Amino acid sequence: MTGQLDAVCVSGADLLPLPDRKPNRSGIDKRPVPGRVAVHPLGLDGDVQVNRRHHGGEGQAVYAYAQEDADFWIAELGRELPPGRFGENLRTSGLDLRNALLGDRWQIGTALFEVTAWRTPCANFARFWDIPDLVKRFAAHGATGAYLRVLATGDIGAGDAIEVVSRPDHGITVERAFRIAMFEKSRLPELAPALQYLPVKDQPKIAAKIEARTGVRA
Repeated sequence: MTGQLDAVCVSGADLLPLPDRKPNRSGIDKRPVPGRVAVHPLGLDGDVQVNRRHHGGEGQAVYAYAQEDADFWIAELGRELPPGRFGENLRTSGLDLRNALLGDRWQIGTALFEVTAWRTPCANFARFWDIPDLVKRFAAHGATGAYLRVLATGDIGAGDAIEVVSRPDHGITVERAFRIAMFEKSRLPELAPALQYLPVKDQPKIAAKIEARTGVRA
């Protein structure tokens, strides 16, 4: 399978102010950048991850969102949503991110990425779009985009092909995992085969929840 990288987006130094929250700024406001962009072990050159507890770190180094899923919200809201408006680093086309598997590996430019997790919508996202019920609506729709870890550094740029170079055989998609974690926690044991692909910081928590329900260490 192949897709295309339509845009590479970073937050730069112009962070979204959040005067009544801690931390009091957010890197969600990302903008496309021209040319080649260096991919580092924990993210893209020029990108800022303010709160790595929720957005960043090894398993959330890069965030991808599909143009096909953006098109739904463009029609739903009647507004333009150019690359970066979902807080994404990569705007893709031609890949079904809802059905990407946890553990899929993508070759883009000279860098190698691995799909690790869904994106859980947050209050900062709703504030960024100025839509109070966005968290609920975004979660119900289920097209969360995909977090990625960096397996091999390199550089990427708009127009690069995205090649899915390997896929695991567990069948657990990003959307299925999101719906289980968000709405159907009784099904958490279904995530056990994909546990190794989740962000390292989240693996013990999910494993403990699976063990509590099954009595078996994941």
